[in-house]
Amino acid sequence: MKTKINVPSRDQVNLEAQILFDRIKQRAGKVPNLYATIGYSANALEGFLNFEEALNKGAFTPKEREAIALVVSEVNGCKYCLAAHTALAIKRGYSKEETLLIRKGIAKDMKLNTMIQLAKSIAENKGEADPILVTCFFGEGYTVSALIELTGLVAVRVFTNYVYALTDIPVDFPVADPLN
Repeated sequence: MKTKINVPSRDQVNLEAQILFDRIKQRAGKVPNLYATIGYSANALEGFLNFEEALNKGAFTPKEREAIALVVSEVNGCKYCLAAHTALAIKRGYSKEETLLIRKGIAKDMKLNTMIQLAKSIAENKGEADPILVTCFFGEGYTVSALIELTGLVAVRVFTNYVYALTDIPVDFPVADPLN
């Protein structure tokens, strides 16, 4: 049986985390339950936010980052991240059907398909990705820098997926449809 971990309110975290909550709320309009829960440790929340923010300036577009988040969260079975990133992916221009395909590791666009196949392989194999997929990734014009950033984006999602798995906090986004 899991230990019950509640989503903390702003006044239940330290001052450093409260400042981060304020920054998140200003940017996103709310502090999602998962971020609030990470806020039990201001250091973990700050490190996560800084890492994600740095990666957001890299080789991948916001739409591509959502695809990575979807496929990695599917690999890890994270209902919270699937809900959040399905909503964000639709906001970024994917159709609901495209989000379901991406979660399976499929995209109609060959370059996007190559990227999500590699992200899926990295997540499934704990970093030991299929070498053929790495070769295909480079064949699509991606650089070594992009490969390192892709690995970072996978790691960011693994972190949030694992926090959810450990805490099983309430999902505060519309639930993602199951895959058929």
